[in-house]
Amino acid sequence: MARAPKVTLDAPRGRGGMLSRTPQPSRDRFGRFTEWIARAMGTPMFLLLLSLFCVAWLAWNTLMPESLRFDSAANGFTALTLMLSLQASYAAPLILLAQNRQDDRDRVQIEQDRQRAERNLADTEYLAREIVALRMALNEVTEEVVTRDVLRAELKAVLEKLDERGSASDAGSPVTP
Repeated sequence: MARAPKVTLDAPRGRGGMLSRTPQPSRDRFGRFTEWIARAMGTPMFLLLLSLFCVAWLAWNTLMPESLRFDSAANGFTALTLMLSLQASYAAPLILLAQNRQDDRDRVQIEQDRQRAERNLADTEYLAREIVALRMALNEVTEEVVTRDVLRAELKAVLEKLDERGSASDAGSPVTP
């Protein structure tokens, strides 16, 4: 005879307490089931099968001998009406549950899209600032670029100053810088 484990109060209860002995149904499994029902009920095949079921029901209960009929036409096919009402009463909440799950997924997707858009905007702004900084640096560099003509003119001015110094030093006069 198997004994139940002894419960002591000096240790915390784990997840394997008394409630875990009975398996709990998964909410996700039920949600997937409701989505499957909603998808199946929205197909042409479902409508065709439901129509064939109703036609077969009506044909059986009108064409068969009275002893084999189970839903009389005199009562307005009450059992068929009850079956269709029962199907509709279960279908509507299941479809609503599936829509709620889809809404939750859409909300998560919208939030992820918003975060992605914010990151893209921040990246775009950063890149725009970098491009502006590069343009400014390029303008500074191009303004400081010495062209060949400017270089020649500067060199000629320096040579003239050197010539003046050289001629002044030959004459013995002090040269001022």
